[in-house]
Amino acid sequence: MMQPTQNLHVKEIVRLLPPRALRSEFPMTEPANRTVIEGREAVKRILSREDARLLVIVGPCSIHDVDGALDYAQRLTRLREELADRLCIVMRAYFEKPRTTIGWKGLVNDPHLDGSYDIENGLKKARRLLLEITGMGLPTATEFLDPIVPQYIADFVSMPVGFKNATDGSLQIAIDAMTSARAPHSFLGIDQDGVTSIIRTTGNPHGHVVLRGGRLQANYDPESIAAAVGSLKKAGLSSVLMVDCSHANSGKQHARQEEVWKSVIHQRGSGNTALIGLMVESYLEEGNQPIPKQPADLRHGISITDACVGWETTERMLRHGHEVMGKSEKTAGALQS
Repeated sequence: MMQPTQNLHVKEIVRLLPPRALRSEFPMTEPANRTVIEGREAVKRILSREDARLLVIVGPCSIHDVDGALDYAQRLTRLREELADRLCIVMRAYFEKPRTTIGWKGLVNDPHLDGSYDIENGLKKARRLLLEITGMGLPTATEFLDPIVPQYIADFVSMPVGFKNATDGSLQIAIDAMTSARAPHSFLGIDQDGVTSIIRTTGNPHGHVVLRGGRLQANYDPESIAAAVGSLKKAGLSSVLMVDCSHANSGKQHARQEEVWKSVIHQRGSGNTALIGLMVESYLEEGNQPIPKQPADLRHGISITDACVGWETTERMLRHGHEVMGKSEKTAGALQS
């Protein structure tokens, strides 16, 4: 008698609604569509240096509370409009968390924060939230971890792709990823009806490197920036860089993000146009909090993953960047005249 050899450790298989059904439940609107199209084009122009503004990806480390995210988005939308002449502000809307070991895996995987892994509900929450945020006129950026989730929400997200350096500080893995992403690929995924399919792509030329620091040192200083530019040129890639103010660059101390911000803004203001953008982990209140046994006990507006700078600091940083970019424009104008 033959013994079973498949799915020996699988407890249950639950079918998800297909992407087409979710898109039908939360369809794209004209205002949201306009935001996505205009946001993507703006980022592409910044990456090609046709747009001299600074790209800023700012928002929570990860979204766990829809109401808090909408509160943040409303504040950021007002600031985005006010500072739009020198800054292109895009909101971080991260729904999945990569895990080295174990822990909360993000809103899509565990929307109730209780280990129930109601992924279908998580996908619905994510799509509805992206619809509301882009409907305000605020573009979004996210982090995709697999080829499945994008089929449900990618139509709301800015699609130029940032590749972070490795956690040991090495840039080569990001350069290799950029080079690979530019080429056509075929891989397994699902179509809009949820059917397993071969996905064939044309390649994405709109990639850029994100410097996040490494285990041994930060990499936002002028010497590290120059070395990264040299590596990109050697690989035949566009020498544009974004700096992540968090993670290893801040020594995982959220308050130090402002130090990194000021350094990079100063470098950009001094004429280093390779620095096209910055990334900041920011939320309504500073710091972070553990997930309580009862999700109802969560404090509003505080991250449950990486610690973030609060709104007051965020606004100060963005206004500082806007001011320095303005001085840089005046200096450039004076030199030309």
